[in-house]
Amino acid sequence: MTQTNSPLIEELTIQPVPADKRTGSARHLFAVWFGVQVMPLTLVTGVLGPTVFGLGAAASIVAIVVGNLIGAVFMALHSVQGAKLGVPQMIQARGQFGMYGSLLVLVVVILMYLGFLASIIVLARDTLVALAPGLDPTLALVITTVVALVAVVFGYELIHRLNRILLVLFAIAVALVAVYVLRAAGSDTTGTVAQSFDLIGFVGMASIAAVWQIAYAPYVSDYSRYLPEETPARTAFGYTFFGSILGAIPMMALGALLVTAAGGDGTIGQLVDIMPGPVSAFVLAMLFLGAIDAAVINLYGPALCTLTFIQTFRPTWSPGAAARNTVATITAGIAFVVALFFADNFLVNYSSFIHFLMCLLIPWSVVNLVDYYLISKGHYDVASFSDANAGYGKYNIPALVTYVVGFVVQMPFMSGAFFTGWISAAMDGVDISWLVGSIVSFALYLALVRARSTSRVEAVASPSTVF
Repeated sequence: MTQTNSPLIEELTIQPVPADKRTGSARHLFAVWFGVQVMPLTLVTGVLGPTVFGLGAAASIVAIVVGNLIGAVFMALHSVQGAKLGVPQMIQARGQFGMYGSLLVLVVVILMYLGFLASIIVLARDTLVALAPGLDPTLALVITTVVALVAVVFGYELIHRLNRILLVLFAIAVALVAVYVLRAAGSDTTGTVAQSFDLIGFVGMASIAAVWQIAYAPYVSDYSRYLPEETPARTAFGYTFFGSILGAIPMMALGALLVTAAGGDGTIGQLVDIMPGPVSAFVLAMLFLGAIDAAVINLYGPALCTLTFIQTFRPTWSPGAAARNTVATITAGIAFVVALFFADNFLVNYSSFIHFLMCLLIPWSVVNLVDYYLISKGHYDVASFSDANAGYGKYNIPALVTYVVGFVVQMPFMSGAFFTGWISAAMDGVDISWLVGSIVSFALYLALVRARSTSRVEAVASPSTVF
């Protein structure tokens, strides 16, 4: 989406995108956020409904739809910010948290990236092994990691172009999976998991689906930052929102149906068994490419975040492609090692990870959206994001207090394999932590900002009311 005479390898990293490089159309966002959903991990997330939460097909699908619709609103609202400000999301976080205060969020987001990246390449490995039986799993993991790294080396433009090229093929793959899953369901309607509704499980699956979408929030605007500044907010929101839900909901629903209706364990192996050879080969190839697509995004992002972390202590540093690619190589190596250990008991580990992630992401997302849409109304001094002595300062105390309180207040309401809060236990395990965290973070941040504004009524406030 840069100019046609742009270099093959993306030169910019965390710098504001110059006006002459901000070209393209918001409709291309649809391909990006549809494509990253067509992967095994999305399918596995749907499998959690019947296998972990004990839901039947209908309850699983309704929970998946509700959760995705709610979470995608958060995610798409963040996407709008990239086109408006022209910087990566975590650079923009300095406008809410202060230059050094944003480091707390950066660390959390980097860890999130590593968790998702490791999860994705594990399932991409399994898909590649299914596509090429006899291939050594460790070698398959190496191939997956290296292919993703190569794409990151080229950067933003290649990521967008590949998604536009693959969009139709991804859609065909989803349609084929749906046809054969429904056909298998017709021949085996008993399934392997009881067809049931459970409030605890329903809320749990809806929460998982919501946080699946919210998890894109820390980097969704990285892929809209090259759009022209005059891109309508409604347009950027719409293409991001519909691309993401139209990719995620069918894939998750099919994952649930693989278990509840078709009978089986919801694995890649089951997909191979219910489809004829040529069809399964095509679908597996598309799922592998979709996983690579998602791995690229989850490798490109931590590279930018790490550069942002370093640049916080070296404000005059302007990292280029070499710095991004060096960090990406190191990150890929770490994710590879983590993936080797993450493969065992995958569903349990993944479910626990995403529960914890939910609590960490919610307060940041709420603070960001409240500050951007209600307080600053989208008006930030982008140049000040890299100057601790400018309007946004070193720390924004209201944002940091809200982030910590917003996380802590969720703990009693959490329910998961690794931790169950006392309120959740008293409610028979119902997990409403993300809802409580959202409400508390929203109210607290607004209250703290207004209280400070009142106490400094004679002071000259910055646009985003941070130190």
